[in-house]
Amino acid sequence: MSDFFGFLVDHWILSSLFIFILFALIMTEFRGRLLGFKDIPPNEAVRLMNQDNAIVLDVRDEATFNSGHILNAKNIPVGLLESRLGELSESRSNPVLLVCRSGQDSARAGGVLQKQGFAEIYKLAGGMMAWENANLPLIK
Repeated sequence: MSDFFGFLVDHWILSSLFIFILFALIMTEFRGRLLGFKDIPPNEAVRLMNQDNAIVLDVRDEATFNSGHILNAKNIPVGLLESRLGELSESRSNPVLLVCRSGQDSARAGGVLQKQGFAEIYKLAGGMMAWENANLPLIK
């Protein structure tokens, strides 16, 4: 045990970086839960769209969206979301499924939607990368 503490003291920069990265990973994992929306895998997202009439909101930029997106997805880039919220006003009562490339931008978008009173917000876990890995269809 004293060797362990000796290592920590001798390599304090490396130890500090490890703790910081570990904390960042934990915060990323629980960010959606803390904000009040939930990550769902692609198969659950399909169920949500088909059975619960979820609105799919793709928050990637327009060029990336046009290169491949989920059927009937609405594209509003995350940076423009607050200024274009009026386009979603009739969707406040529907579940909203947020989609981005890997899941980070959709977490930011979820925070914006929650502040605006959207009650049922979901985030596609792993984003479009997970959707493609599940071999689900894309519209180009």
